[in-house]
Amino acid sequence: MKFCKKYQEYMQGQGKKLPGVGFKKLKKILKKCRRDFQSGNDINNHAVHDPRTCPDHCPVCDGSFFPSLLNEMSAVVGFFNQKAQKLLEYHLASGFRKYMLVFKGKPRGNHVALIQEGKDLVTYALINAIAIRKILKKYDKIHYSKQGQAFKSQAQSMHIGILRSPWLCELMAFHINLRQSEIKSGKRPALFEGCSLTMNDEKPSLTCELFDSVKVDIDLTCSICLDTVFDPVALTCGHIFCYLCACSAASVTIVDGLKAAEPKEKCPLCREAKVYQGSVHLEELSILLSRSCREYWEQRIQTEKVERVRQAKQHWESQCRAFMGV
Repeated sequence: MKFCKKYQEYMQGQGKKLPGVGFKKLKKILKKCRRDFQSGNDINNHAVHDPRTCPDHCPVCDGSFFPSLLNEMSAVVGFFNQKAQKLLEYHLASGFRKYMLVFKGKPRGNHVALIQEGKDLVTYALINAIAIRKILKKYDKIHYSKQGQAFKSQAQSMHIGILRSPWLCELMAFHINLRQSEIKSGKRPALFEGCSLTMNDEKPSLTCELFDSVKVDIDLTCSICLDTVFDPVALTCGHIFCYLCACSAASVTIVDGLKAAEPKEKCPLCREAKVYQGSVHLEELSILLSRSCREYWEQRIQTEKVERVRQAKQHWESQCRAFMGV
């Protein structure tokens, strides 16, 4: 079965209309582009370019193909992030906080329903990522260009790459945490086995394989301290760091937090600016690593406790001096 048909059947089988990639519409644009260019070559009785393809920077494709795909990608990522954030917020809440979330209409239902919703969201993210990758590959094949790949990089810089969403990382950790809890309690895990935490030379990474053509592999080593991320935070560019390391890179204290970072401050890896204000604390990932790397986690707690107390003391001393006009 061709992926286009498989994708259409998956999206139609969700029971309600979800944001997705207009696979057929985009392919029609590419077919029209190729057909029109070939007709033009026949009329002129000569071919400046290969008759099987339209020229680079084609006005037909570039004027409708990329804008349509960009809008669809934005809708898919926005929907996924919103749904995943609400589900995880509900799962991590307790007591009065959980009651208020239910009252406001946040995700509700039993434990099994919550698990199934998380699984559906991961599947939704991956199958749409495949659809986007395939349609861009089709674009480059028709045009004999690399503009499709360039567009993919541009979309990632605009933070609409679904595989780099921090909420995908959190959902993967969410599933592993639940699976470990089910096994520990003696129950049969009701989760798909696609997500796992792997250790290579004591360096952990999150992997997810639900389809043969796509694999998500998230490195969990902080590129600043070169150790397993502790109290992890994801910047809007998608890179993950220890919270304390990220604060240091952003030239802020832990008391001020990453929201106080100047817009000019850049990610230590990709050098992109304005990535700290929208950072996401990866709470599910923190729980997963604390369970899987207990000894290391305890050591980091003790080490960071000293640094956090020192920074807090300096902060309040400076506040007192400012208040007293010293």
